[in-house]
Amino acid sequence: MAAVVSSEAALVLLLVIGFVAPSTASVFFSSLHQTLVVTASPTTGQVLNAGVDQIKVSWSLNESLAAGTDSAYEKIKLVLCYAPVSQTDRRWRKTYDELKKDKTCQFKIASVAYGGGDAVGSYEYMVERDIPTATYFVRAYALDADGTQVAYGQTTDAKKTTNLFEVVGISGRHASLDIAAACFSAFSVAALFFFFYVGKRKQT
Repeated sequence: MAAVVSSEAALVLLLVIGFVAPSTASVFFSSLHQTLVVTASPTTGQVLNAGVDQIKVSWSLNESLAAGTDSAYEKIKLVLCYAPVSQTDRRWRKTYDELKKDKTCQFKIASVAYGGGDAVGSYEYMVERDIPTATYFVRAYALDADGTQVAYGQTTDAKKTTNLFEVVGISGRHASLDIAAACFSAFSVAALFFFFYVGKRKQT
């Protein structure tokens, strides 16, 4: 009897896990259609400063597509992506076709509701202070009701060589820290001479 109950409990547990566990199906970038037209305010080669400058991103559905192409679109996810020139010899920025592994677009700009095929969406993004120095472009993913990527658009071409801009990151050094370090160094030198002088006086 106990064995039967245990088997039934295990079966119920498996069913619950099946309903609760999120889908683990992989999404590959190569399987997505480029249906969104995406533009960003920086001009080619423009240099932006992290923590100071803003990027205005705009997107819309490609007007040449058939009606209903965007029927599954629920949200637009905007991301800041490394250009190939800033990925060379940097495995932590490597591009993978499987989006769960891809490290091209590591910085989320925003996730907003999709406004429909006739709408032009826009978002203003302040370049965050932790964005490292590199060359970038912007990509937009169309997400379905489950949050899965179903289409995309980007500000550059397929080879990711056009319409690129640069961000200069914050080095982490501030003037106040430099002043404090200089004062500490000066104090250390003065203290060294003082103790040397006291030691000499004692010897005489």
